[in-house]
Amino acid sequence: MPISHSPTSPVRVVLVGDSTMAERTGYGNALCALFDSNVECVNLARGGRSSKSFRVEGLWDNALARLQTDQTTKRTYVLIQFGHNDQPGKAERSTDLTTEFPNNLTRYVQDSRAVGAIPVLVTPLTRRSFKAGVLQNDLRPWAEATLRVARGNAVQAIDLNAVSYAAVAALGAPEADTLAEEPPPSSPLPAGVKSRFDYTHVGAKGAAFFSRLMAKEIESQLPELARNLRGK
Repeated sequence: MPISHSPTSPVRVVLVGDSTMAERTGYGNALCALFDSNVECVNLARGGRSSKSFRVEGLWDNALARLQTDQTTKRTYVLIQFGHNDQPGKAERSTDLTTEFPNNLTRYVQDSRAVGAIPVLVTPLTRRSFKAGVLQNDLRPWAEATLRVARGNAVQAIDLNAVSYAAVAALGAPEADTLAEEPPPSSPLPAGVKSRFDYTHVGAKGAAFFSRLMAKEIESQLPELARNLRGK
């Protein structure tokens, strides 16, 4: 069970997930910047990782070691977001949607609680692919599975997939494209690669856009943590 802390105790937020949360390609660092000086925000998300490979590669063990430090003085939240790389594709990271993926998320929740942290499940950030003017959402089944795990384990969840889908759909394709990762202009493209542009990762504008969505969800779903957002 989480250790009892006062409302004024220092807070730690640990981000665990894939490239859409990671430094440079995701919104994680921009979200960290929205917290006040009472919060230590640590972005441990890594590109290309799934709920399986993040654990297999030892990244979760490293996160747990980090979580166990200062637990008597800091209230710690672990925001856990997977799904993109759990989809069918590469065998070393893909997971079965009905069994392995929810089982993996459940273990993240249990492990977080075992070291006294507060787990928060986050559904996968939407991709920004439009077809005939309609935003696609092939990640929704993984979002629904995440929400089922949250309900089954009485853990707080942020449905980022739903709110980001609605926000991107409202923008429309041309404006949504401006949220993409911007390659450094001086960096040459590898041979055979025509563009670094994609509909998954984000640049500075996208990171700011989606981190603000997350902050609004934190205000709604995690009022104790919301006290530590700047301006609150």
